Amino acid sequence: MIRKTVVLAAFLGFAGLASADFPLMNMVADKVIQKYQTSSCEQLWAQKQQPKSEQEQKVIGLLKSDPQLRTAFMNKVAGPISNKMFECGMIP
Repeated sequence: MIRKTVVLAAFLGFAGLASADFPLMNMVADKVIQKYQTSSCEQLWAQKQQPKSEQEQKVIGLLKSDPQLRTAFMNKVAGPISNKMFECGMIP
């Protein structure tokens, strides 16, 4: 349920972005980071095996089409997410 809420919020937030500093993207990125920090490794592994929802695919498409937004999002979430993935053995 949390995953779908975050994805939906991300889609709605990204769709309305117009400012240079992306305040809605920051809010969504914070929720994504919180999800990774509070999820167990088992939960993350299970989620990784699930197919992406339609909303997730739309958000990914939006990030692919907007390099500035993608860079801001990745700069914010990369450290916390990659650290958790490393702890869980999801990356070498």
